[in-house]
Amino acid sequence: MSSGKIHFTGHEKIRFNVPPFTGKEYEYIRQAVDNKKICGDGSFTKRAGEWFEKRTGTKKCLMTTSCTHATELAALLAQIGPGDEVIMPSFTFVSTANAFVLRGAVPVFVDIRPDTMNIDETLIEAAITEKTKAIVPVHYAGVSCEMDTILDIAKRHNLFVIEDAAQGVMASYKGKPLGAIGDFGCYSFHETKNYSMGEGGALLIQDSAYIEKAEIYREKGTDRSKYYRGQVDKYRWQEFGSSYLPSELNVAYLYAQLEEAEKINEWRLARWQEYWSLLAPLAQKGKIELPTVPEGCVHNAHMFYIKTAEERERAALIDFLEARDIVAVYHYVPLHSAPAGMKYGRMSGEDVYTTKESERLLRLPMYYGLTADEVAFVAEKVKEFYGE
Repeated sequence: MSSGKIHFTGHEKIRFNVPPFTGKEYEYIRQAVDNKKICGDGSFTKRAGEWFEKRTGTKKCLMTTSCTHATELAALLAQIGPGDEVIMPSFTFVSTANAFVLRGAVPVFVDIRPDTMNIDETLIEAAITEKTKAIVPVHYAGVSCEMDTILDIAKRHNLFVIEDAAQGVMASYKGKPLGAIGDFGCYSFHETKNYSMGEGGALLIQDSAYIEKAEIYREKGTDRSKYYRGQVDKYRWQEFGSSYLPSELNVAYLYAQLEEAEKINEWRLARWQEYWSLLAPLAQKGKIELPTVPEGCVHNAHMFYIKTAEERERAALIDFLEARDIVAVYHYVPLHSAPAGMKYGRMSGEDVYTTKESERLLRLPMYYGLTADEVAFVAEKVKEFYGE
């Protein structure tokens, strides 16, 4: 690489995301097939659950078909129902709200902090009413919300804390793994996440009193899990429930990445830091803003984003990069401004930052396997757009 312009020799477009792959995925899927156990709760599913329990210190980890379903399970365990209110940021994926809307609850949206794009913890208490049942902090980009404050509010008002840690695997807050801080934590293993099984998730449970009920909900309302452990002679319909068990084939694919979790994490962090270093001069000149990671937060390089001056500039930059075979994307449209958000939820207080900041945010390519040369090429083109 010369000191002048970067001459990137790759002919393929630099994609925004490439699903992680370590090399053992095919072997583990074949093992699952050879074991003649490809439905839920096979050996790979059990190993993955134990991996997360050991890694996070959580009482129980139940693998699920998605983070959406993990959040639905949490809503069931918290006995959230019609008329209840659940506090969450508007800047999040629709699943965060859907899990509670399906129970008849009302999502109450709170403005975000412009530095981390996380819920503004100082506005939560004002959103609490006699109907409030839970707070749902969303750890955006794998950077933790201010959990000490949130836990304190929840304790004083007797509320559940359900962490949407979809983007938070391998990240932490003051030494505590994200997802294992509140009452329940929800992970995602979607194709776009740091560790993937295509579609998948996990529910982390901190209080062992909820484990048996969670297993029943997850197994179509039956005590099948106890039957498999030899604790009952036959399984029966105990409660309402659904099928939240992921295929053993999916979890086998994921487990190959869990074995290489540290390597994947280090790779992503290295690319994240390269982006930061290369784009810092633009930020120092006030042309863009870079992500903020508060003290006490250890992130996982789930994404690298920049903020442009406003929405039109972002659109122009997306087009500029696309013309140079680089895929960069915007992120969530705030839920409170969406048709379903207006129908099922409400905003507490003012939208000072949620819409404004969401319209400026642009996500750059980030995935396991992205090379330093590719990062340098992307950064050079961003700087070129700004005349640098």
